[in-house]
Amino acid sequence: MARRLNVRAILRRHGLRPKSGWGQNFLVDLEAIGRIVEAAEVEGRSVVEVGAGLGALTAALSGKAKKVFAVERDRDMAAILRVEFAQDQVVRVVEDNAATVDFESMHDRAGEKPVVVGNLPYHMATQILFHLLESATWLSHWVLMFQKEMAMRMSAGPGSKSYGVLSVMLQRRARIATVLQVPAASFHPVPRVDSTVLRFDPYQRVSVPVKDEQLFTRIVRGAFGQRRKMVANSLQAALKPEVSIEYVKAALEKAGIDPALRPEQIAIESFAALADALFELL
Repeated sequence: MARRLNVRAILRRHGLRPKSGWGQNFLVDLEAIGRIVEAAEVEGRSVVEVGAGLGALTAALSGKAKKVFAVERDRDMAAILRVEFAQDQVVRVVEDNAATVDFESMHDRAGEKPVVVGNLPYHMATQILFHLLESATWLSHWVLMFQKEMAMRMSAGPGSKSYGVLSVMLQRRARIATVLQVPAASFHPVPRVDSTVLRFDPYQRVSVPVKDEQLFTRIVRGAFGQRRKMVANSLQAALKPEVSIEYVKAALEKAGIDPALRPEQIAIESFAALADALFELL
């Protein structure tokens, strides 16, 4: 049986219960925690932990990292962290929202690009992730836990049913690798879904450049907006009345894309070629 952290005892000691409205499901599997720390490669480095909770991951990071900035927006949890790590010279508790925290300030306080690690609340995961991407200049890589289904959408390739807007948008901006699968039983309280830990290594520039980012985004969202349709039809529906079907078909031909393909069959590079072709035609 996997070694488990006694979360109930910690909560009882502080007179608290998990807040379901905040998505508080605490990781208690110590083996999984160890693998997350290993994948993050934090030895001798500064770390920003997003959503520190009760500090199980914080403690493991503290044993390896040079500095740990434990970001936690729940005032009760932040108070627990301050008590639990009062004598720890490595951990600094930051009471703030991970979806809006100033990562440039974290960079300046660390004196280097910090690694980001965290078990994200499911209802805020996308918001926090895109905040990280917007702040990538100030950060190194990050290792994050997501709901399994969401993680599949992030890392899926063309041809997969999970491949979609999130796959395209994220994979242009970061290399994504799966670290481990974490079953629901590894948490307290036990959630209804399993989780997946992903590692993100952001690119300095987007991996596939385009001439017009807004047009690219509109095309990708439009294509997957009606993913059961052939790409010519889904794009026609999304781009009208500004763009006629004749322009759509001409752009598909110029990009070398079969108009009968479904959106999930089209690679990121082909979406970029399509956006550039349409940009030149308009």
